[in-house]
Amino acid sequence: MVILYAMNDQKVINRTLQLARRALGHTSPNPVVGAVLVKRGRVIAEAYHRAPGTPHAEALVLQEAGQRAEGATLYVSLEPCCHTRKRTPPCTKAIIASGVKKVVVAMEDPNPRVSGRGFAELRKAGIEVVSGVLEERAKRLNEAYIKYITTGEPFVTLKVAMTLDGKIALPGGESKWITGEKARRVVHRMRAASDAILTAIGTVNADNPRLTARLKGAKDPLRVVIDPRLETPAGFHVLDTPLSTVMVTDEAMRKKAERLRKEGLEFLFFRNKLDLRWLMKELGRMEITSVMIEGGASLSSHAFHDGIVDKVVFFIAPKIICGRDSLPAIGGRACKRLEDAYRLRDLSIRRVGEDLMVEGYVVK
Repeated sequence: MVILYAMNDQKVINRTLQLARRALGHTSPNPVVGAVLVKRGRVIAEAYHRAPGTPHAEALVLQEAGQRAEGATLYVSLEPCCHTRKRTPPCTKAIIASGVKKVVVAMEDPNPRVSGRGFAELRKAGIEVVSGVLEERAKRLNEAYIKYITTGEPFVTLKVAMTLDGKIALPGGESKWITGEKARRVVHRMRAASDAILTAIGTVNADNPRLTARLKGAKDPLRVVIDPRLETPAGFHVLDTPLSTVMVTDEAMRKKAERLRKEGLEFLFFRNKLDLRWLMKELGRMEITSVMIEGGASLSSHAFHDGIVDKVVFFIAPKIICGRDSLPAIGGRACKRLEDAYRLRDLSIRRVGEDLMVEGYVVK
C-alpha cells in the first residue's frame, strides 16, 4: 500500500535532513539527526545533534521551545532514542514530558536497542506517530551509521579520479592533477564527512599526500596507511602530528613500530597476508563508521576482491592519456567472465566543474 504524506510533512522533514547534514563527519559513532518543532503552522525551534556526548536534536529543540512545545508537532529525521546505555538521557522521556502531541519521523532507528521501541513508547503515552516520510533520503544520509550499527563494520567508499580512458597516472606515476579544482573541493568535503581515509605505501611514496580536509571548519579524518614493511619516509605528510595516523603493518615489524609509536603513531598488525575484511573489523572495533579509500590501482582492486566496497565515486576528467603503460584505475586480476563483473545500482551522474562525478552502490 502506498501512503501519500501531506506536502507540509515532506517539506519539514526535508528541513530536518538539511540540518542533520551539517553535522556529517562530527557525530560518529552516532548518527546525524535534525529536528524541527512546529506549532500552528510555524517553526518555533530547530536544531541538530552536533557531537557524541552532547544533547540530541530532539532535546535541543524542546529545550529551546520550553512551554511552547505543548501541543506542538515534532519533526525528526530519525526515531527518538529510548534506551539508557549512552551518555545522554532518552529522548522519548523528554518528548512525553514536553506535551508534544504528534511526532513525524523520516526513518526507524536500526539500532537494536531502539528499532521501533521509541515509536512504541511514544504511542503508549498517547502521542500520534507518523514514520517513513522521505525515508530513502534519510537512509542515504545515515548510510554509514546504518551499516556500522547493524554489522559493527564501517561503510566503505572507493574514490577514484581518472581520465576518460580510465587512467589514473602516467607511466612514471605523475597524477597531479587529473581532475579540476571543483572536483577536488568535493573530495575534501568527502574526506571531512569520513571517519578515516585508507591508502597504501605506493600512493604515499608517489604523491606524499596529506589526506586532510582542507576546508574551513572541517574535521580531518583518521589516516590509515597500509605499509607492510614500515617504509614510509621520515618527514612525509602522513606522519605529521598531531593529526592521527594508524599504520597497518606486518607482525614482524613490531620492534620498529615501538620506536615509531613514541612519535605519536598507532599500529594494527597482521600476519603473513593482509585481509581487508579483517582490517574493516578492526576499524569497526575502533568505532570507525565510515572509510574512504584513496589509493592506487592495486589497493582499489584488493578492496573489490576482498568484498569491502559499498559505494564508488568516480571523478572522470575530459582528458585522454593513452598508452598501455599508463596506470589503470583498477588493477589486479580481471574477471574470468563478463557476467562476473562488479555491478552498480542507484547510479547517479553529475557535472562538477569540467569533470563528471559518477556515484553508485556495489551490488553485493
